[in-house]
Amino acid sequence: MLTLRPWQSECKTKALDWFKMGNRTFLMDVAPGGGKTKASCAIAKELLESGEIDCVVSIAPRRSVVFQWAEDFQSICGRTMVPITGNDDDLSAYGGADFAITWSALGDASAAIYEMCQDRKVLAICDEHHHAGREAAWGEGADNAFSQAKYTMVLTGTPIRSDGSETVWMDYDGRGKIDHPEDGTYTLSYGEAVDLQYCRPITFHRHEANFTVVFGDGDTTQVSGAVEAPVDSRMRQVPALRRALDFYKLACTPIFDNHGRPCTLSYQATMLEWGIQKLDDLRLEMPESGGLVIAHSIEMAEYMADLLHILEGERPFIVHNQVANAEAKIRAFKTSSNRWLVSVGMVSEGVDIPRLRVLVYLPFARTELAFRQAMGRVVRNNGPDDGTRAYVIMPAHQVFEEHARRVEREMGPKHTAETGAPRTKVCPACSSRCDISARACHECDEEFPIGHSRLKACGECGSPNPFGAKECSACGSSFTQEFSVQLDEALRHGAIVRGMDVDEEEVRLGEKLAPELQRKVLRDGDEFLVNVLRTIPAESYGRLARMMGEIK
Repeated sequence: MLTLRPWQSECKTKALDWFKMGNRTFLMDVAPGGGKTKASCAIAKELLESGEIDCVVSIAPRRSVVFQWAEDFQSICGRTMVPITGNDDDLSAYGGADFAITWSALGDASAAIYEMCQDRKVLAICDEHHHAGREAAWGEGADNAFSQAKYTMVLTGTPIRSDGSETVWMDYDGRGKIDHPEDGTYTLSYGEAVDLQYCRPITFHRHEANFTVVFGDGDTTQVSGAVEAPVDSRMRQVPALRRALDFYKLACTPIFDNHGRPCTLSYQATMLEWGIQKLDDLRLEMPESGGLVIAHSIEMAEYMADLLHILEGERPFIVHNQVANAEAKIRAFKTSSNRWLVSVGMVSEGVDIPRLRVLVYLPFARTELAFRQAMGRVVRNNGPDDGTRAYVIMPAHQVFEEHARRVEREMGPKHTAETGAPRTKVCPACSSRCDISARACHECDEEFPIGHSRLKACGECGSPNPFGAKECSACGSSFTQEFSVQLDEALRHGAIVRGMDVDEEEVRLGEKLAPELQRKVLRDGDEFLVNVLRTIPAESYGRLARMMGEIK
């Protein structure tokens, strides 16, 4: 028998009443991790059983989320939902099936879905609706494909797009805010979800540092999260120099030792050390809990994975768009007890791994939408006895701090305070609760793993201090760490080519494309193209390839 949370039952009743009154679109604005998928499947089940619809099509942002939709729909509705993640314009071959489709695959299938909506009574479930911008290709595709659908249900936890543009099927108030009718909307904020224990409360750790950037001539400049580098004549002449001296840019700059290995004294290493300590504490209460690193590039993901391997002795799972079977690796991590998962753009909206509790955040996007989506990966409740907190470790950057403050205001004072160190711990073998000082379980004699030290010595006086303290309790010395970065290290990610700022992945793509492109042009013998190719550096080929892809 399907058991729903109280909010899910309320939402189901409200949605069914809304549809019975002849309305077409219902909005479910529920915080990430609140349980939107289960609620929408329960609504679909009721509509199917009553004959109001005879087909369900859900749209989701990623392949892994599409497969999760298919599993949940089968479990709740008892019907097969076919995952469509690539080109497929003949949906009739599947008979009377229901479908889960990625946003990217929707374009090729839009005509087939349009015909299906004419022949059948279709409920369209639009997951992560912020993708459906009215002026964007995905939004137009969804609007065209489902224009004849009987009902549409919009699911979101972050309803406002980062670019401020409007989305399909929604009414707006003229100031960029969604103005969908109250009777056709169910809202559950993150703070409410925490109060109801559907989501875990978050502690945000602002990871501070001072960077000393060393120029080629030996001059230095200081940069921190609170103090920008002073603008001098060099920065005015070379705009890329000013960008390189941005605190967040420096926080994302990997530092290597003299042997070419990731430096364990780097800023990123100290972020990971803080995360490791928190994960050790959490695994006393929830032995299977895990950590997630969100990196801004493949290079940084590999760097962070190597650092974790050095610091912990265990190689983390790593997923990005150049890793084979990335979705399978995500599913394997979900059911494993491994400690860390490192991702570039693969573990975001809709990915459900309830055991994740620690997030180390070094992303490309700095928008509040991306921030809240990432936050949603570590707040999911892991069962009725879950009393843990989630932790987000982020650079002490003004933009992230503003996002975090808004989230903390939602939670309210009773959830923003730390709960303190755990007093008991759970045996990973038999789940018995034991005293925090126990070396072995009193029930099964399983030995508890030895965690990392939770004290750190002051560099000035040597006194022990709690891990995470900002200053020494004995002498008052600040624990804000200083890092030295060579200017060429800060500048080396990406390139400036013919006036274009080319990011590191585009540089790598260009270097990969260059040999074959040069061979092809020389083989064809077109003198004009040969001359053009000679004037364009290979580093820019990746940018040009992406531009051509967008044109297509």
